Amino acid sequence: MNAFLPQCLMRSIVLSYLLMIICAVSATKSFGQTCNGALGDPVINQDFGSGQNPGVQLAQGITNMTYTPNNCPQDGFYTIANSLTAAANTHPYTWWNVPSDHTGNPNGYMMIINASYAPSIFFTQAANGLCPNTYYFFSAYILNLMIPGPITAAYNHPNITFSIQTTSGQVLATLNTGIIPANNGPLWVPYGTGFTTPANVTNVVVVMTNNGLGGNGNDFILDDITFRACGPIIHEGFGSTAGPVSESLCEGSNAAYTLSAQVVGNGIPSYQWQASPNGASWADMPGETNSSLAIRFTNAAAGVYQYRLGVANGSAITDIGCRVYSPPLTVYVNPLPVVPAIPDQTVCQGYPLQLTALGGATYLWTGPNIAPTSQNPLVINNVTPADAGTYTVVALSDSGCAAPPVTVKVGVIPKVVASVANSAISICSGENTQLSASGGLYYSWTPTTGLNRADIPNPVATPLQTTTYTVHVSNGGCADSSKSVTVTVNQNPVANAGSEIFLFEGQSAMLNGVVTGDNITSISWSPSTFLSDPNSLTPIATPTDDITYTLTATSSSCGTSSSSVFVRVYKKITIPNTFSPNHDGINDLWNIDALITHPESSTLVFNRYGEQVFKSTGYAKPWDGTYKGSPLPVGAYYDIIDLKNNTPKITGWVLVVR
Repeated sequence: MNAFLPQCLMRSIVLSYLLMIICAVSATKSFGQTCNGALGDPVINQDFGSGQNPGVQLAQGITNMTYTPNNCPQDGFYTIANSLTAAANTHPYTWWNVPSDHTGNPNGYMMIINASYAPSIFFTQAANGLCPNTYYFFSAYILNLMIPGPITAAYNHPNITFSIQTTSGQVLATLNTGIIPANNGPLWVPYGTGFTTPANVTNVVVVMTNNGLGGNGNDFILDDITFRACGPIIHEGFGSTAGPVSESLCEGSNAAYTLSAQVVGNGIPSYQWQASPNGASWADMPGETNSSLAIRFTNAAAGVYQYRLGVANGSAITDIGCRVYSPPLTVYVNPLPVVPAIPDQTVCQGYPLQLTALGGATYLWTGPNIAPTSQNPLVINNVTPADAGTYTVVALSDSGCAAPPVTVKVGVIPKVVASVANSAISICSGENTQLSASGGLYYSWTPTTGLNRADIPNPVATPLQTTTYTVHVSNGGCADSSKSVTVTVNQNPVANAGSEIFLFEGQSAMLNGVVTGDNITSISWSPSTFLSDPNSLTPIATPTDDITYTLTATSSSCGTSSSSVFVRVYKKITIPNTFSPNHDGINDLWNIDALITHPESSTLVFNRYGEQVFKSTGYAKPWDGTYKGSPLPVGAYYDIIDLKNNTPKITGWVLVVR
């Protein structure tokens, strides 16, 4: 914030509004003499320095005005400041708001002058170290602070005389500006004049006198006072004086150029080429003292390389204050684009591929299955395996410089097409089978029941029942594909001949065979003896003796199964109802035929009082009609015979006679 703003607030508001309408500009027209030839570097360049407001007062002897830190100085005062943000309220609506010095540097100082009431010398500038017998050009910039309008129409305006003098007072040149009028906008106007230093003069003084009166008006700003040598016209170019004034090449390139210059004018000039790489200060190039210059670039580094020819008369070329310079010739070494590495990519077949290069203005892509293209990003909408490989991009800058090629590898994961070796498999219960799938990198089987592993292409399956397994095949991150395998589990044949059968000789019984399982092709009983139909599950059996029948069932897929049943054939029992135990050798025992064939049978005999008089198991010894060793009396006795074969008990009576 400017330290002087509070004092000048009212004027600041008004002038800020005006500046929104009128832009600050610099004059393009010089007043006084001009240098029609080449100019040297400024020997003297008084720009008053730079810094924060306010600037320090000038050294004693430079001006006869009084310094003030207020950037709205009163009559007879001056200040050094980097801006004039508002005029003093003692001069309302009359001074321009000036935001910066002549060069536009926000911190560059300038000398703000409110003229004295009487004409006076307001500034003196010494220029020392000039070359004798050399033509110099002096210039300074003046800005009239008055805003044109009804208020300032009758005001005084600056009228300045510049006098170039030797230190002894000899006048070498004079320039009078005449009245410097107010202008529409804070307008900087350059004023200049040329002069030639005498043979024995190296130091001069410029004396600036304000010829106008102070009071109302005659307020201005002074900036950028320069002295520089002025010499002949110099033509130059690449290859010839009519050639271009600039050339371009790319970083890392090799090039050779010849810079040619021609001095237009009389005399025998001396030459000295200078170089300024990348904005560095101009420096003499040793030994380069001809009107042409050969330069060479080997593996050129990026930058801006400028060259100019310094010209002076005779040996004065060694004194830089005596030289004038040609406009610079420039070689632009344009940097190569810097292209960041592009990560390798893996994409799925059928998906889009996008490769993006950065760092250039234009690009050239090459790669498998594409024609060279400037498209960036490079987009392939439907990738196929043919698009896999190495892609190369060359980036070009605006100046046409190509960066080293950048490569990127692209892998294409083929589209997954799941396949199984056999989609229908049959096994027998209890057996296993190996499933087999292909087409990808990763496998997942469902359901997992009965599988030894579910994440491999060829698991072993042992299902308990018919199961359909589905395998999902993928290549990692891409859409998967699936196939199914049905494992049919055929149940093994199971033959059941039924429970043991008991019958008496002469009786018949049905065999109760049962067969389960899949794909039964035949059943049969063996032996087939005494069977009504040996190929029936329930044939009628009429055996005469004990026999074992075997039922065999055969499956077309799972082998055979057999089961046997034992048929007990009991001999026919004949129970006599009378015997005579009189020891005559005839019918002395109660002989029951075939009862001995029932070794587990029980035979009980009771008298008419219900008293048990005989008991036998197996009937190995027939009853002899006694009870406890004594003969029983003649009469009827009651018997109960239990064959212990799940047949009804046999009851009856037997008569004992003597």
